[in-house]
Amino acid sequence: MSPLEIITTHENTDFDALASMLGAAKLHSQARAVLPHRLNRNLRDFLTLYWDQLPFMRAEELPRGRIERLILVDTQTLPDWKGIDKDTEILFIDHHPLDRPLEKRMRYHGGEAGSTTTLLAQQIVEAGVSPSPVEATLLLLGIYEDTGSLSYPSTTASDLRGAAWLLDRGANLQVVNEFLHQPLSEEQRRLYRRLLEGIEHFEIHGHPVVIASAQAESYTDEISTLAHILRDLYDPHALFLLVRMDRHIQWVARSTVESIDVGALAKAWGGGGHSKAAAALIPDQDLQQVKARLRQLLESAVQPTATVREMMSIGVQTLSPQTTVAEAEELMRRYGHEGFPVVEGGQLVGVLTRGEIDRAVQHGLQRTPIERYMHKGSISVNPSDPLERTQQVMLEHGLGQVPVVEKGQIVGIVTRTDLIKKLWGGSPGTSHNADILLKLARALPPHILAFLQHAGRAAREMGYSLYLVGGFVRDLLLGLPNLDLDLVVEGDAIALAQRLAKELGGRVHGHPPFGTAKLFFEEAEASFAAIDLVTARREFYEHPTALPSVERSSIKQDLHRRDFTINTLAIALDPDRFGELLDYYGGLADLENRLIRVLHNLSFVEDPTRILRGVRLEQRLGFRLEARSEELIATTAAFLHRVSGERIREELEAIFAEDDPSKPLARLEALEVLQHIHSSLSYSQKLGQLLRGLPERWRAWRGMDCRSRTTAVPPPILYLALLIGDLDPPTTQDLARRLSLRAVEARVLRDLSDLHEALGSLSRRRIARSEIYRLLKPTSDQALFLAWLGAGSALVRGRLELYHRELACIELELDGHDLKRLGLPAGPRYREILEALRGARLDGVVKTRQQEETLARRLIVGQ
Repeated sequence: MSPLEIITTHENTDFDALASMLGAAKLHSQARAVLPHRLNRNLRDFLTLYWDQLPFMRAEELPRGRIERLILVDTQTLPDWKGIDKDTEILFIDHHPLDRPLEKRMRYHGGEAGSTTTLLAQQIVEAGVSPSPVEATLLLLGIYEDTGSLSYPSTTASDLRGAAWLLDRGANLQVVNEFLHQPLSEEQRRLYRRLLEGIEHFEIHGHPVVIASAQAESYTDEISTLAHILRDLYDPHALFLLVRMDRHIQWVARSTVESIDVGALAKAWGGGGHSKAAAALIPDQDLQQVKARLRQLLESAVQPTATVREMMSIGVQTLSPQTTVAEAEELMRRYGHEGFPVVEGGQLVGVLTRGEIDRAVQHGLQRTPIERYMHKGSISVNPSDPLERTQQVMLEHGLGQVPVVEKGQIVGIVTRTDLIKKLWGGSPGTSHNADILLKLARALPPHILAFLQHAGRAAREMGYSLYLVGGFVRDLLLGLPNLDLDLVVEGDAIALAQRLAKELGGRVHGHPPFGTAKLFFEEAEASFAAIDLVTARREFYEHPTALPSVERSSIKQDLHRRDFTINTLAIALDPDRFGELLDYYGGLADLENRLIRVLHNLSFVEDPTRILRGVRLEQRLGFRLEARSEELIATTAAFLHRVSGERIREELEAIFAEDDPSKPLARLEALEVLQHIHSSLSYSQKLGQLLRGLPERWRAWRGMDCRSRTTAVPPPILYLALLIGDLDPPTTQDLARRLSLRAVEARVLRDLSDLHEALGSLSRRRIARSEIYRLLKPTSDQALFLAWLGAGSALVRGRLELYHRELACIELELDGHDLKRLGLPAGPRYREILEALRGARLDGVVKTRQQEETLARRLIVGQ
């Protein structure tokens, strides 16, 4: 008998296991896919309908013989089969972490995925194998069953991509829903009612846990189905079913959190499984004994629902005991903190709060050291402590922030705000949302998504955390296209960029004073030629409108320096948190309510250009300024006069680049902001019409250009010139200085001003073509366009078009070398004669090179 190659899975087979067998069979066509003896009822129904279209065989059909190679999917438990010996090669394919020692003959293939089917689907895609519609449907059933139709927290971007690929291959969602949601049998319904009667709810270290127990009237199949229903009904972190049947108890468990490993708990009764799903068969014990032991094991095995490490901020500012009250007060004002840890010799010796400082200042004690007033002692928590411990320390000592100490060193701080958000809801700091993963998979090309995953892993290996931040995250949630990615690193952004450049091929331009780096990819697609990485930092302003000073900080503090709440959202890229949305400042709620809101009341004072950005965002997104933020604009717009012209000009150029710049300009006029940039600026409906029509008119102007220039978007100076309007030259020059216009832009405004006299000449009934050329030649093309756009006379407009379409491109055939050849000595007459020749050519007096040369000879001899 020839040796056998077998694919199989665990007993009580579910759809992920069955689909994984199919996936393995597609990849290993020489292997036989052998079904276990016990299949879940919905699988049996599915196979009854589609057996002929699937590559499975029953165990009793397997020919006898030695099994040379065994491929086990969705399990790491060897079956007790004849034919398996010590030399049988074993391949485990499982999305659960490896939980057994591997012998020399064994190999394991796993990965980050919500289902084993996903791992195999990825290999099928890479191998170029195409499933039939029935096979695609079964594979999709496997992914959907183990990810809760892509809704469980364990769902990954790989699951979403796999599901999308299968749908493209003809997977039938109607069939998927039919077999994932089959009605309960009569026995299951009776047992379900008994379990509801015997259900118990309790918390262990902050984790909600449910234990449901019952005595079954008779043997009931597929208790795991009831576990899924009860889990969806009560949504605990862990659910345990204890069902007594005859002389044994069936023990079934499900977990949705990493800190409750039900697979490890099942081993106490000789069972097995993995961290999220497990089962055991317990003989000769009663329900009360098992429940009591389970409670005992849970108390010792379960980790806290949230630890200090998850919520603490890093980059802690500390004080010395010798710091004066005045110095501490200034630091509190600068950083906006309500207190500081006090450190001496590297050790925590106390905590200083705002209350102590305020009382000391009130009594005129600004010059005294803070050690007299601080809370003395090592008042702290450990990163592994539960948040409940932090709450206890805060209440015990009356503190609003508690230092986090590990191995004698301060590593972070937890504030009252952190605690409230985590323990009592409010605006959650973080959330893991499968919808974010789906949005990422849809919005990003595969090579960019792969880069982000690689970068997240690299950052973690360096001890850093990496985040997507800002406008990309905002637009991702709004469903708007945006490939302008900004990455923030809790760590050294330049070091991370250098590592990525080495691993992926590229070069880095770093800016150490600000901890920023730009990573360039030489052979990347245009949409991904470079990416910015920034070290997480905090900013403070020495005075209103000043450029900020920066210090390294945490992601939470980095987000706090942003302009508006909708730009404070971030997505974690760490491997174990990929797709986790960070929302510390209510940005998600403001997105949903379509509001533009500043983070604090001094935001526009610190940086008045945020007024222009806020209005631009409001109009582009169709949002509205939050009421208080709009009030703040009215009281802070005057600070714009302190802002440098270059920064104001850059913000105006960003407005001009919008699809319809008339909207934000009209809004700025309504808010009385334009006049604070320069007293001459204003907006009108007529101006709005000109601005909206500008792109089309600019294309028309460029289309008639005799120099065959390609059409392009209108340069910003055209919008600015229209906004300025018909001002007198001194005011125009003053405005150019205010906005620090570049030399080429200032020239456009000067040329436009100088054109007034020339336009008067162009309106004469008779004028030579050479005169038109002489009047318009010194003028920049952009100034000519503006004159054409504003010309009230068809005659003037036609002569501007004549110059642009024809006269500007008429060239002489003779040049200076020809005049030298004709005997003209060096001197100013070269220019005079060439200009006379050009005039004659423009007016049609000469038309050929010979005629030019004849005229040149006459001019040289003075005739």
